[in-house]
Amino acid sequence: MNTIHVDVVSAEESLFSGPARFVALPGEAGELGILPKHTPLISRIKPGSVRIELPNGSEEFIFVAGGILEVQPHCVTVLSDTAIRGKDLDEQKATQAKAAAEEAMKNAKNDVDMAKAQSELAVLAAQMAALRKYRGKR
Repeated sequence: MNTIHVDVVSAEESLFSGPARFVALPGEAGELGILPKHTPLISRIKPGSVRIELPNGSEEFIFVAGGILEVQPHCVTVLSDTAIRGKDLDEQKATQAKAAAEEAMKNAKNDVDMAKAQSELAVLAAQMAALRKYRGKR
């Protein structure tokens, strides 16, 4: 079977390392789909889900809060400061963090505070969307 090796790594740990038939993730310019023997590519990625189709046909979902993607013909590497396995996403925690980020936006004293709160809110919105997508696939 034709596969490509995939590594998804956060600042804290390696979340996935193994063969895959296909990888889909949120590229900076839109959704990217990567098959074995893909042309080399380096791109930034946006917050969202990395979907890894395993050789047995099952799928692994990992939420990333943005990062860098490197593609070689036989290897895909996703580097993200923050990454969470789909099964570890916690809706209650994400909802609480979203409320805290919205509160921070209301209380922003300057443009820097506002930009930071907006960035956190965008990541949390993507995390919640990834959670809904993951739950829908199960």
